[in-house]
Amino acid sequence: MMIPWGGVGCCLSAAALYLLGRSSGRDAEVLRSVARAGSMKDLAAILDTASKVLPLVVAVSGRVGSDTPLICQQSGMRGVIVEEMAEQHFLKHNDAGSWIQDSAVMLSVSKEVPWYLDDGTGRVYVVGARAASGLILTVASEVFEESGRTLVRGTLDYLQGLKMLGVKRTERVLPTGTSLTVVGEAIKDDVGTIRIQRPHKGPFYVSPKSIDQLILNLGKWAKLYRLASMGFATFGVFLLAKRAIQHFLQRKRRHKLQKRVLHAAAQRQAREAEGGNDTADTDPNSKKDQLVLDICVICLEQEYNAVFVP
Repeated sequence: MMIPWGGVGCCLSAAALYLLGRSSGRDAEVLRSVARAGSMKDLAAILDTASKVLPLVVAVSGRVGSDTPLICQQSGMRGVIVEEMAEQHFLKHNDAGSWIQDSAVMLSVSKEVPWYLDDGTGRVYVVGARAASGLILTVASEVFEESGRTLVRGTLDYLQGLKMLGVKRTERVLPTGTSLTVVGEAIKDDVGTIRIQRPHKGPFYVSPKSIDQLILNLGKWAKLYRLASMGFATFGVFLLAKRAIQHFLQRKRRHKLQKRVLHAAAQRQAREAEGGNDTADTDPNSKKDQLVLDICVICLEQEYNAVFVP
């Protein structure tokens, strides 16, 4: 029996989607249990009364700010996180004799300065935001610089099977003044500075969405994952059951055929034994009986021309 890989793949996909749905649902439940600070001043008061042993995971909102912001070279925007990327675009000569477009990263630089959230009542510094979930950087500029085409360089590139098109430079930035919601572990040091960082175990989000929107979004994804898991599981079970039924019917048909052939072989052996004992029989019906016994057991119309050897 051949393994129905389609059914197996659907069942494995259903299991993976089910686990993703459980993970998203669990994240939504964790966010519901997170302490919400109405303001930075309230967060400071919560930290003063909180347990020093257990980590305090909170959700705070405010506007991005920094004492030493970065300035984008191309757009001039001020931000606290800046990513610069340069991609070389070119045409490549493939084995089929045609030119296909491709690109390669020439430069990828990421810069970050100490930054905080400010809501007017206080500041909370955010540490390690680039590793948080939900962080979205705004595209500050996107410029394409065409490559200078000289005769010598063009000839060398052509001999290498390349045609240089140009360089695409992209800047992404987290601008100052952006409204963000941060969910993470809150820590207050000896001088009173409050920081939010990734907890040892728990959620860490830096997102332009509010915490209620994050919970709603995770709930929607969990539901979609569960529905997709049920669909893949149903289709996978259908494919497996179909293959199992086909295999059962094939074995049953093969068994019936084998039984039928063995019965025909037994009749032939009995007829040959009777023919050996009565060789002088000249009854005209004997030839007719001989023809009936020689009929194929499959089509029941023509004489057989093959035998089954058990």
